[in-house]
Amino acid sequence: MTDRRARTVILILLAAGILVLAAAPFIGMTAISPEALFQGGGKEREIFWRIRVPRVLTAWIAGAGLAGAGMAFQALFRNPLATPFTLGVASGAALGAAVAIRGGFSIFLMGVSGVSLSAFAGAVLSVLLVYGLSRIRAPLTTETLLLAGVAVNFFFSSLNLFTQYLSDFTHTFRIIRWLMGGLEVMDFGAVFQMLPFVGAGIALIAWKWREMDLLSAGEELAASRGVSVAETRKTIFFGSSLVVGGVVAVCGPIGFVGIMAPHICRLLVGPEHSRLVPAAILFGGSFLTICDTLARTVIAPAEIPVGVITALLGGPFFLALLLGKKPL
Repeated sequence: MTDRRARTVILILLAAGILVLAAAPFIGMTAISPEALFQGGGKEREIFWRIRVPRVLTAWIAGAGLAGAGMAFQALFRNPLATPFTLGVASGAALGAAVAIRGGFSIFLMGVSGVSLSAFAGAVLSVLLVYGLSRIRAPLTTETLLLAGVAVNFFFSSLNLFTQYLSDFTHTFRIIRWLMGGLEVMDFGAVFQMLPFVGAGIALIAWKWREMDLLSAGEELAASRGVSVAETRKTIFFGSSLVVGGVVAVCGPIGFVGIMAPHICRLLVGPEHSRLVPAAILFGGSFLTICDTLARTVIAPAEIPVGVITALLGGPFFLALLLGKKPL
């Protein structure tokens, strides 16, 4: 693919992202005049600016972060099935949230709920465990990192199930509902909570786009071209984990975005990360925003958890990969 065509695709994705951000808050609203949105203090104006707009921004930031983290993990492990949750960050966050729900943590610290704080603490704990386990016997390698992540993932998942077993019906329902992932109750606080982690993590990932190109071709080749493989692994690992921890703590584990968005963008702009990084971020943000718009309008006034929508799309997507003639 030529650079000119790739730049055109990225510009189209940018325009589409702006359009999605501008249009999504209005979908599902009753007719309202522009004056009513910017003047006065009516109920529609309050709903629009305090609920709809921050929810759309939260969905876009979360989708962009998950897509960027998924792309980075796929480059790190050279595995097209790697996801933002491969290394157990989501299971650690889920355990933290389950413990907070089971314990009835209702505290708020600087506007952040106890469940979100506990979920982020669980995500951080899983990252530290994975990194520590992978460094016990040998230098950090992709294989040991992956094995440590799988082990921590299963361990935290089993503890999560144990926590649910010890919970009553109400707590169990809340835990399961959180595990579906969703954006039902959002305000600008959610945006401000998530943005620093997603922004910092994406910046670390984008900083290593050249190294990710070489890592995708093989660690030996990357090392022969002067890449510090160990340092690059650490940067990608901690940057991606920072993104996932921030997103999951606020929105819960929303699956499949981090797999589908990078694959689709590789078809659109090619495998080079100078193009793939902005394309995946833009596509992922718009994709999750559209999914959340469907989630809140398909069976309105009730809502479907957005994680259910992304999972429903993920199954056919993998079937298309399996049956398609062009491998990714």
